Amino acid sequence: MVPMTDLGKMGFGTWAMGGPFFSGGEPVGWGPADDGQSLKALRRAFELGVTLFDTADVYGCGHAETVVGQAFADVRDQVRIATKWGCTFDAGSREMTGNDGSVAYLRRAVEGSLRRLGTDWIDLYQLHIGDLPLEEAALLRDECEALVAEGKIRAYGWSTDDVERARFFAAGEHGVAAQADINLLFDNPEMYAGEYSVLCRRPLAMGLLARDTFDVLPADDVRVTNPSWLRFFVDGKPSPEYLEAREAVRDVLTSGGRTLVQGALAWFWARSPRLIPIPGVRTVAQVEENAGALAFGPLSADELAQVEAVLR
Repeated sequence: MVPMTDLGKMGFGTWAMGGPFFSGGEPVGWGPADDGQSLKALRRAFELGVTLFDTADVYGCGHAETVVGQAFADVRDQVRIATKWGCTFDAGSREMTGNDGSVAYLRRAVEGSLRRLGTDWIDLYQLHIGDLPLEEAALLRDECEALVAEGKIRAYGWSTDDVERARFFAAGEHGVAAQADINLLFDNPEMYAGEYSVLCRRPLAMGLLARDTFDVLPADDVRVTNPSWLRFFVDGKPSPEYLEAREAVRDVLTSGGRTLVQGALAWFWARSPRLIPIPGVRTVAQVEENAGALAFGPLSADELAQVEAVLR
């Protein structure tokens, strides 16, 4: 198994860099993306020592992968690229068209991602269908081992909030990680009780742990459309329940000179060495603030205890 330390303490997510895309006509992106800004942000992250970058073939219906590939073409062997497969899409219309958990689609998907990323290998390849039956996932896990043998991927994992599924995929020889919805407002300790790393998506609660004020969000921002999995926002506004929880621990998180963002990220490193937050970014300023959390390190044991006593 690839050591967890190979993935680093933090990665950056690129969902927002894909630009607009849709599912059933409803927006599932984060509004318009500026490729020039995205490329600068990714390179700044690399300069600051962050080397893990998470994307998916469906983000912007292929566009986010293309941007990531362009950003690191000259330093490919110095970064870890994690991407995902399983969601089908039409690149021309930027529309998601469903899911495909077949081995045949896995083979097509990996070739598409390799082409868009402009690389010969993917460091971490993640199944993006969170509720796929285990018997179907077993076939995909076997095929991922074949892809490792062929040199097309280095390791694999499952992006799912189901602990049994995450552990099942990680039980493979080269299954090193899961990806799950975890942050200090919404913990899932069973997910990281295993022997694998957990890439934590939505570590800043879709921005709730990053911003104090929220203006009117664009109509093509996913936080406006109330998908069933979105718990931190309602109609584009912060959920009162989670906003209250955030304020209850603000003073602890911002102690010692940290910003709210940096305190929220410090929680992960205090909570478990297996957790790797992957906050989404699209500007240099966001990258610098997020990466700045590394210099502060984890919350102290006392600070963590205070946060847990309030929230749990």
